[in-house]
Amino acid sequence: MANALVALVRGFSDVLLVTGAIGIAIDFFTGRDKDAADTERTRRVLKELTPDFVDAVIDGFRVNKKELRRVATPELLDEVATNVLSLRLGDDEFAREIYEDIRDQAIRTPERWYDVKVNVRLSNALERRAEDRPLLDALIEWEYTTTPSHPTARFACVSDLDEFHELIADAPATSTWFMTPRPGFDASKQESFELLTFSVDGKARKIRRSGRRSGQIYSATIGDDVVHEARPVRIRHAYRAIVDPANHRLFLAIAQPARNVSLEVDYSDTDIARMSVSDLVPSRRRPYVSQLPAGTPGRELTIEVPGWVQAGVGFTFVWTLDSEEQLARPESTRTRANPAA
Repeated sequence: MANALVALVRGFSDVLLVTGAIGIAIDFFTGRDKDAADTERTRRVLKELTPDFVDAVIDGFRVNKKELRRVATPELLDEVATNVLSLRLGDDEFAREIYEDIRDQAIRTPERWYDVKVNVRLSNALERRAEDRPLLDALIEWEYTTTPSHPTARFACVSDLDEFHELIADAPATSTWFMTPRPGFDASKQESFELLTFSVDGKARKIRRSGRRSGQIYSATIGDDVVHEARPVRIRHAYRAIVDPANHRLFLAIAQPARNVSLEVDYSDTDIARMSVSDLVPSRRRPYVSQLPAGTPGRELTIEVPGWVQAGVGFTFVWTLDSEEQLARPESTRTRANPAA
């Protein structure tokens, strides 16, 4: 009896084992077919929804710069910008070169200047002459708001071209004035060039000077704390330089990308009869140039440039002297000395 019962249990167990194995096999094959069907269905759905996903991602990046900054590297951003510009211009090579120029001139520049005001006062240097020729004193004052990238500002006056090109590559840490070596013009002397004031947010900074054979360098401390905190400050500095009136021009360049630039030249105390300005501003906004009306006591010329100008943009102020105006007039209209004098 016991043996029969054991045999019955074993037989029932074998049935359950076989049934379970068959069930597992059925689930395996049917599940595999189900997974394949689910995968195919998912692929079909994703394919149908891909355009919507792409539109959603683009719209998200378009209105949410934080998300784009989180997932994109600078290299990826360069590629995206180049592709977008290429689509707009219809020329891959042109778009790439244009974007590289913009990137190098604007994105990679260490500083941006805002509300730039430049005041120039020209006056006759009566006590100094160069080879019996008169000189002009140029007092040039700059004022602008920026987030400094260097703790020290330097101002150099040099007469060596190689040194000049080396120093201008160090902008904006170094502002360089080139002085052609000739009698009466010595870049190493304070009488030729001198940094007069330098201030940060209205607080004057101490100025240090070092001389060399080919020129001189002035330096003033902006502050490590200002650079570390990356906070905007108002920079103001003024320097004096001698100018040869016979050269008929004064050139000033903007060293960094700048927004809203105003330059004013006062030449009341000079022998300059007329002055004009030529600018190299690649902008769709035309600069505004104005002068004081004829007959007023002073003589001033102002140029205002709204919006952004790129680094390296230059302004050339060109003049004609009173003596040259006299020679250009017909003899009957020239100013004659009083015979009774």
